[in-house]
Amino acid sequence: MADEINKDHIEEIKSEHIEEEIIQHLNNPVTNLKPIVKEYLTDVKKVKKEGNKFYFSDGNAKVEVRVVSDEIIRVRLAPHGVFLDDFSYAVPQVDQKVTTFSLKENDDDYTISTNTVTCKVNKADFLISFSDNLTGLEMSKDASAMHWEENVEFGGYYVYATKECLPEENFFGLGDKSGNMNLRGRKFQNWNTDAYSFGWDQDPLYRTIPFYIGVHEAAAYGIFFDNTFRSYFDFGKENYEKTSFWADGGELQYYYIHGPHMMDVVKRYQTLTGTHQLPPKWALGFHQCRWSYYPEKKVREIAEGFRQRQIPCDAIYLDIDYMDGYRCFTWNKKYFPDPKKMIKDLANIGMKTVVMIDPGIKVDDNYWVFKEGKENNYFCRRSDDYFMEGHVWPGRCQFPDFTNPTVREWWGGLYKELIDLGVAGFWNDMNEPAVFGAGTFPNDVRHNYDGYRGSHRKAHNIYGMQMVRSTYDGLKKLMRNKRPFTITRAGYSGVQRYACVWTGDNVATWEHLKLGNIQCQRMSISGVPFVGTDIGGFSGEPDGELFTRWIQLGTFSPFMRAHSAGDTSEREPWSFGEPFTSINRKFIELRYQLMPYIYSVFWEHHRYGFPILRPLAMLEQEYVSNHYRQDEFTFGDKILVCPVLEQGATSRLVYLPKGQWYNFWTHELLNGENEYDVQAPLEDMPLFVRAGSVVPEYPVMQYVGEKPIDEVWLNIYYAGYEVNSFMFEDHGDTFAYEQDIYLEKKFSVKGDGKNLVIQQVIEGLYTPNYELYDYNVIGLPFEVSKIFVDDKEITEFNIDDRKRLRFKSNKNFMHIKVIGA
Repeated sequence: MADEINKDHIEEIKSEHIEEEIIQHLNNPVTNLKPIVKEYLTDVKKVKKEGNKFYFSDGNAKVEVRVVSDEIIRVRLAPHGVFLDDFSYAVPQVDQKVTTFSLKENDDDYTISTNTVTCKVNKADFLISFSDNLTGLEMSKDASAMHWEENVEFGGYYVYATKECLPEENFFGLGDKSGNMNLRGRKFQNWNTDAYSFGWDQDPLYRTIPFYIGVHEAAAYGIFFDNTFRSYFDFGKENYEKTSFWADGGELQYYYIHGPHMMDVVKRYQTLTGTHQLPPKWALGFHQCRWSYYPEKKVREIAEGFRQRQIPCDAIYLDIDYMDGYRCFTWNKKYFPDPKKMIKDLANIGMKTVVMIDPGIKVDDNYWVFKEGKENNYFCRRSDDYFMEGHVWPGRCQFPDFTNPTVREWWGGLYKELIDLGVAGFWNDMNEPAVFGAGTFPNDVRHNYDGYRGSHRKAHNIYGMQMVRSTYDGLKKLMRNKRPFTITRAGYSGVQRYACVWTGDNVATWEHLKLGNIQCQRMSISGVPFVGTDIGGFSGEPDGELFTRWIQLGTFSPFMRAHSAGDTSEREPWSFGEPFTSINRKFIELRYQLMPYIYSVFWEHHRYGFPILRPLAMLEQEYVSNHYRQDEFTFGDKILVCPVLEQGATSRLVYLPKGQWYNFWTHELLNGENEYDVQAPLEDMPLFVRAGSVVPEYPVMQYVGEKPIDEVWLNIYYAGYEVNSFMFEDHGDTFAYEQDIYLEKKFSVKGDGKNLVIQQVIEGLYTPNYELYDYNVIGLPFEVSKIFVDDKEITEFNIDDRKRLRFKSNKNFMHIKVIGA
């Protein structure tokens, strides 16, 4: 009889599209002691208010609805009325500012309202929905009540939420996912995975970002499912009318984040999980990496190769072969007999050194890091109290429990010797965590979880994030007022507070060039903006055309690094000869020319929460056709990037968003909301600048800070209406900006067809070295009669063949009026 019941339950679960692992569990005669019962919330019987929290109960289960801000509401489910401890690695502080909120009981429902959004809880069936107060539009609504199933093997529950999916609704975000930008009709799993040479639509990948954006009727909202267990999202794949998310354990806890614009949703999500710290400016330059550059002679040869060829570069990377037997925090003295001198010599030519650190610590009682970790009980243990051991690069290894704050502090201090040697940045790899053969840790590994204890089922997806957190926090102490530069392969929502990321071990194919373009955009709107790809592909062999097109795209990736595997041909920017070397140099130089703009966009993200890369779906969400455009994006809001992604292409179709746009290369002015066939020979990539923009520019440098800035170019793109821009400046590598030692310059450009007025407003206390601006006014529709700067006439100016007006003025006082003849 029991077998018959179990078979019936298996069929029921299959019909409900529950995950295959649960089905396998039910079929297991050892663990299958009783049938799993699916339980749903029933009707609302009790309501209780505690401050900004409202508790609804059906007599057994409880639901907490918490007003976090005017636009964010959190929902939690306790299947048997007892909530788990309120702790999150993603959200350091839950409550924000709430103007007003209220609870109202109606005949059929309860409504919780802020000034912006209303959450409705139906009395009869416990369905929850969210609506926009201004328009009355229902943004998100349960298709069925939240439900759960007992996990008889591990304890706890499998938890589920199912929402209505409207016919015209599309979905974006979810972080590190492969395939098309629009997530509609697809299903995903979140379980940080070492996905070497991953393919299109392969899932899961390296990071877990359980946050998505839904768009329908030109309005957007977000859902952040803050659950670190293995989780799943279905965007209408199994049932076109439903979208759902669920997890193998933990609590059903999600945040509804109101829009109505996608930009609003992302900014509000970042108020929960944080923005990226302002990186050191050198981190925004070009970086060169390979597995591996060794011995020391090879490292010097590559670094000097950049300087001899006058190709800008700020950092060179040392992969695992710099270590003694792959032991972290050691040096292979055969390959690097005097690392301090080498690092100093590299620094003298403007080249920073970045090294890799992995979490696997070799089991070796003569190895000081292992000895300290063993003596202090810092390594992970399994449920039977044996140490967690696995094989990675050094061989047999044990692994620190980075969820233990004491271990994080210890690990952060281990970087001292490397810092003293002059190492400038650190790259945390293999921290999914990856284990040869096994894939990752067994589920029964125990973790401290900052005192909230749990198995690896709970800690797996945050292991890499906590590793790089310990790295970042340790470096911040050791480097005093200098900004750390850290990279991580694995992470969870909030990882942007500690590190930048790259998309992992990609492949040298045109498909991966397209895929990397989408991945970087997706990560940016998922709250992880400092992201890039392995330019040229990690595995495989690119030809000169593919590598050059990748360099062009990489010029407008927040993180710009070339990287390749050791069993491939070398791929420095000069590796393919001419004309590729000259074209690669041209675009890397462009990166450095645009450094003040790029740095300002990072500041805009850090301070205001704007994503760095913005896909067309975000720029014009009201046009459903843009929900399927995924090649083009803006870097910040002024520069539109249209990469060439097809082999042999010498032109491409470009869609320009609303407004007017200047061709970056020709200065041709084009109207938005139109498509154009734009020429794109190998030496060019289509770029456009929004009319009315002020784009600052530095002289070309071989590395950040090579030359003192004597003057700054301000490229002003005329528009017949008012447009605002800004530029951020500070020391470039310290935290002095936190004490207002910075300048945020806000430029206002107003044109009326006969006159042009440029004004500047300054905030902050930083004093730059330069005294002059060089103005380059592009697209004036009239002949210039007079120029006044602070009511004083400027007589020295010129107009070149492209009708660009050039002149200079003092940087500190700017009220410029250009008068037409």
